[in-house]
Order: sequence, then structure tokens, then C-alpha cells
Amino acid sequence: MGDWKTTDGLPRRRRHRALSPCREHLRDTFWFAPTAALILVFVVWSAATAADDAILTALRDAGDEDAVSDLLGIAEDAKTVVTTISAAMMTFIGVVFSISLVAVQMAAGQFSPRVVRIFVRSRITKATFAVFLATFVQSLLVLTSYDSQRDPALVASIPLVQSVLTLILVGLSVVLFVMYVNSTLRLMRVAHVVDLITREALRVVASMPLDVSAEEPVGIGTGTGTGTDTSTGPRPDLGPETARFAHHGRAGVLRDVDIARLVRMARQNGVVLRLIPRIGDFVVPGTPVFAVQGGPATKGLRALSFQVSVGAERTFHQDLGFGLRQLSDIALRALSPAVNDPTTAVQAVDRIVQFLSSVAQRPLGALLHRDRRGTVRLVQPVPGWTELVDLAFTEIRGCAVASPQVTRRLLAGLDDLLGAVPEDRRAPLVRHRTLLTQAVERTVPEAADRAFALHPDRQGIG
Repeated sequence: MGDWKTTDGLPRRRRHRALSPCREHLRDTFWFAPTAALILVFVVWSAATAADDAILTALRDAGDEDAVSDLLGIAEDAKTVVTTISAAMMTFIGVVFSISLVAVQMAAGQFSPRVVRIFVRSRITKATFAVFLATFVQSLLVLTSYDSQRDPALVASIPLVQSVLTLILVGLSVVLFVMYVNSTLRLMRVAHVVDLITREALRVVASMPLDVSAEEPVGIGTGTGTGTDTSTGPRPDLGPETARFAHHGRAGVLRDVDIARLVRMARQNGVVLRLIPRIGDFVVPGTPVFAVQGGPATKGLRALSFQVSVGAERTFHQDLGFGLRQLSDIALRALSPAVNDPTTAVQAVDRIVQFLSSVAQRPLGALLHRDRRGTVRLVQPVPGWTELVDLAFTEIRGCAVASPQVTRRLLAGLDDLLGAVPEDRRAPLVRHRTLLTQAVERTVPEAADRAFALHPDRQGIG
């Protein structure tokens, strides 16, 4: 979609189609793609069986028994290949994924346990597993279609199209296997891991609406495509709070909410809903989740509890701080005495600075989701600028004092951010720069070493 532009021609915001909660949750599962592939292979096999029957019937109606005999010979030759495929594919699947899980475990130990979700969400991983299983099932189905009768006049089935389809799936499996190995090897490289995390985090930033006038509705921000408009203009008077709705499900992390449905429910009941916890907060039964403002709570709001998703771990879908949390974890793991890998920490800091730069000019603290008429219907809290800066630098700063490479990169990153943010957002950056400088001065005894560690360098030690 193109950019929305102001009257002076400057870009206002780019419209993004956000993932619905259902689609996002399916991406976090590993069963959906293989299950869909197995269902699809049954459908395709049925179509191929019908095509084989149609070919055999047409040849018999034409009285061409020589052609039937030739097809029978080709199918018998293909049967050897199909039998070999069915015997080897399941073993191949087990060996490949066993080795891959070991590689993922090593990556999780080296970087952070939260990088395992990258493997689970990988489209290549799911496609490879789905096609491998589909090839195995297809080969078994083809073997059941072979007729023990060898007489061309009496044979009831010649699975020629089915055999060709199986060979196509084998070729696709080989291609996906090469792509899968490449993807798994990249998962063990820190640059690729932090790049994936950063891209996911920036997608969340891109789905956030920019600060626009309340009189000018904007495109969909984090809705599900049902026509709701969102903006983060100056917060209007939402009216007094009239009721609160508590969480009654299982305890867990608040993963996301169905924004489009909540806006629709609020519009239908003439109220404003305010989400009390932030996405990523841990909630237990009885925790207040929604506050109703601007009108009385009605029976139509009883279904609010079904519009929130609670799970065992955080997701990127609507969680603005989750990317920073993962990047910080990678840097902290790298700075631990057991790992002692400051270069990895520098690479994580690079992406932290990139993320903070992307939100430096954006309104933070709360998202105001509006209906089609521009009326605020849902208020969603998000981390403020100070909270994001503290999440990004506090723990890394405390562990980086003994590593001049990391202190130099931190100082360079803070200086770059100080030059990019508005005046009213410089205070937390100045505070972290001052604290880092004081920590180095207290810890490093030699003046020359202190001067070296406090010299900003975008490469750490270039």
C-alpha cells in the first residue's frame, strides 16, 4: 500500500496489514502446516486416482491394449522407486530433525532460550516437515493403488499419475531439504538471529499508527481488517470509569487482544474500553484486564474475556518490548563470564540502537484505537520511551563495565540516539550515559584504560 500524505506532500504513515491473532497463534504452532499438508495430499491423491482411472478407461474404450500394456510396464518400474521412497522417507525425517533439534538447542544455549521460537515459526522448517510427511503418505497411498493383476485386459488400476506426483514430491523434498539445512545453519549465526529478532520487532513498530489529527482517520493499525481505524493523537476525555472486568482464565502471559472485535463491541455498547495490563504482562485469575469508561457496563460486554489470549510465553504480535527483551538477553548471555563474547554483545547493541531509532519520533505510552467515525473505543497501553530505554540499556550497562569493546559501542549508540531524538526524550539517554561513564571511572584503575573504554566507537574496537 502507498504512503498517506499530508497536504504538503510529505509522507504521513504507511498502511500495514496486521496479522490477526488467530493467524499469529497458528504461526506459533508446529502442527498446523503438517496437518494441512496431510489433508491436501489426500485430496490430491484422490484427484490423481481419478485421473489414472480416466486414462485407463479412455484407452480401453479406444481398444488400445498395447498402450495399456506400456503404461502398466512404466507403472511397475515406478513401483520400485515408490517402494524405496516409502521405506526411506520416515527414517530420513527422523534423522534430519533429530540433528536439527540438537542445533537449535545449541543456539538456545549460546544466545537465549527464546530463540527457539524462531525455529518454530520458520516457514522453511514447517514447509520442509510438511512436504516430507506428505511425500511419505503419498508413497504409501500409491502402493495401495497397485493392482496385483498383470493382464492389460483385466487390470483395474494403473497408478501412473500418482507415481509421477510422488516423484515430484521427492524432488520438492530435496530442494526444501537444501533450503532447510541452510536455514538451520543460519540459525546458529548470531548476526542472522539478531536480524530476525529485529525485523520482527520492527514489524510491531510499523503496525503502530503514527500521531495524526483526530479529525483525519487513518488506516488499519493493529486491527484484523474489519474497518476499524486507529490513531495515537492527543488522548481525549474518555469519561469516568464505570466498571472493570477481571481475567477468569488460566494464569499466563497476556499475548494479544482482538482489537477489531473490542472496538466493535465498544461501539455497539457506546463505551470506551481501556486495557489495563500491557501486552506481555503476567496475569492470574482475578487480575483486572478491562476498564469500562464513558458509559455503563452492559450485557454485551460479557464476552470481553474471549477477546484476550493468554499463553505460556510472550509473542511479537502486539508486544512492543519483546524484541528489546530478546536482544538484551543475547547481549547479557554474551557478557557472562561463562561465555565472554563481547563481539556478540556489540552486535546486539547495534540492533538495539536500530530499534530505538525507529521509535524515537513515535508517540508512545498508549495507542488509541478508533472506530470508523473517529471515536476512541479502545485504549491500549504500550511502553513509554523511558521504559524502552531502560529495558535496552540498564542490564547491559551493568555487565559491560569490564569490556571496553562494549562500553565504547554503548557510548557511540547513546550519542547517535541523542542526536536523533527530540529534546524531551534525551533525559533517559543522558542518564544512562552518565551512569556508564561513572561506572567505568570507578572500576577501571588506569587513566589510559579509562580513556580508551570511554571513547565512543560504533564498532566497539574497530
